[in-house]
Amino acid sequence: MKTKFRKYLPVVVDLETGGFTPISDAILEIAITLINYDGEFSVGETHRFHIDPFPGLKIHQDALEFTKINLEHPLRNAVSEQEALQSIFKIVNQTRHNYECSRAILVGHNAHFDLNFLNECIKRNKLKNSPFHSFSVLDTVTLGGAMTGQTVLAKIAESLEINYDNDLAHSAAYDAEITAKIFCELMNSLN
Repeated sequence: MKTKFRKYLPVVVDLETGGFTPISDAILEIAITLINYDGEFSVGETHRFHIDPFPGLKIHQDALEFTKINLEHPLRNAVSEQEALQSIFKIVNQTRHNYECSRAILVGHNAHFDLNFLNECIKRNKLKNSPFHSFSVLDTVTLGGAMTGQTVLAKIAESLEINYDNDLAHSAAYDAEITAKIFCELMNSLN
């Protein structure tokens, strides 16, 4: 893995948020899906956290309707942003160490959206030593557009014959897993 992306470990990240503005809108879910490599890319474990909205940040009703997130669901088991990120950093750092990579690089669909929210979350929680590169990403919108002619996640999945369920979409864990499948399929086709 360390020779594939300049010693960067690709980690798929997906966030579900209370809006579109990283500085003022809350993060509601975060998931990462690890990427394995043994001569070929494959989808690894997914880790998901429901997030207690950070005090003072906005949650727009249309965002809740779009994501179908019920903040009052009794089984939601939400944690703070800080707790979620500390757990994610630990997982990513262990995986990074296993592959002898120097940093992690966020893989996402519209990846800068997720990176901008992640960076704001890191800043407001005063977290140090993020394993993620602070501005570089690998984006499946670009990869999908270049390699399949499609830029919408569902359409890329369809063109690659990856099952996609619209009823499960907009859950951080589901979207991270689908994005990971797409990323692995596209990367393996380059080999």
